[in-house]
Amino acid sequence: MSMTDTTTRDTAAAIVSVKPVVLPAPERGEDLRVRVSAPATGRDLPVVVLSHGFGWSMDGYGPLADHWAAHRFVVVQPTHLDSRTLALPPDDPRTPLIWRFRVTDLTRVLDRLDAVEAAVPGLAGRLDRDRIAVAGHSWGGQTASMLLGARVLDAAGRPGEDLTDPRVKAGVLLATPGSGGADLTPFAAEHFPFMNPGFAWMTTPALVVAGDHDRSALSVRGPDWFTDPYRLSPAGKSLLTLFGAEHSLGGIVGPGAAETTDESPARVALIQRLTTAYLRSALDPADPAWPAACAALAAEPGPLGRIETN
Repeated sequence: MSMTDTTTRDTAAAIVSVKPVVLPAPERGEDLRVRVSAPATGRDLPVVVLSHGFGWSMDGYGPLADHWAAHRFVVVQPTHLDSRTLALPPDDPRTPLIWRFRVTDLTRVLDRLDAVEAAVPGLAGRLDRDRIAVAGHSWGGQTASMLLGARVLDAAGRPGEDLTDPRVKAGVLLATPGSGGADLTPFAAEHFPFMNPGFAWMTTPALVVAGDHDRSALSVRGPDWFTDPYRLSPAGKSLLTLFGAEHSLGGIVGPGAAETTDESPARVALIQRLTTAYLRSALDPADPAWPAACAALAAEPGPLGRIETN
């Protein structure tokens, strides 16, 4: 079944969701627990691995995970070590390298897709291993960006390890922190030295989503900080700027989340629609969903955002 099949492309499917799917990870100190959401029917399903923001878990981001699954993606949500559900103490020896464990969590999911398939009744044999994307919100956006080619810079600006994963064909980076160095507050520079990404190496196509009212206590800059993954990376990226959006982008973590200061169902619906369209076209160039969605947004009399491409 092609993703461009008009009989299935635009109608929401019934979904199944299974948790926890446990992937052994002895060197991590905690087995990796994930949620898997998938359409109940259909074959040749693309995969999206979704990385949560700081403190969250596989139980968040229902507005995105459920929507993508209903539109024929298999969505896998790992619970990273910083999750409040794991209550890792600040003095745990893994804490300084949690950012690196996060990246390994995503690659572990890709390494164990057979186990992911087997854990969901009826899913085996239905994944398209050639169409894989990563997505992430906030710290999860930086985590996902590492698989797209971004690299952590050291204090002298030298790029660290290349963690690009060639299995990943596209990304969606939501409210993702920008450059480090002088752009960080002293507190952030001291406690989060890994927040110094170099986007010049991020060559994999990606959609960057930023709110024009998103002000971070970790940066001395304003909302434009969250556009760095777009503006500082090579061509092949798109930027969706959401008008009036703060860090939760209207509520993508889920209804009633305490972190959501700008609740907007309309904004969430726009993100659902545009990210789905982007993923369709990025993973299947024959699918016209993304250019059609861009044209539709531009034609709206009072749009909730704008799109740029480089």
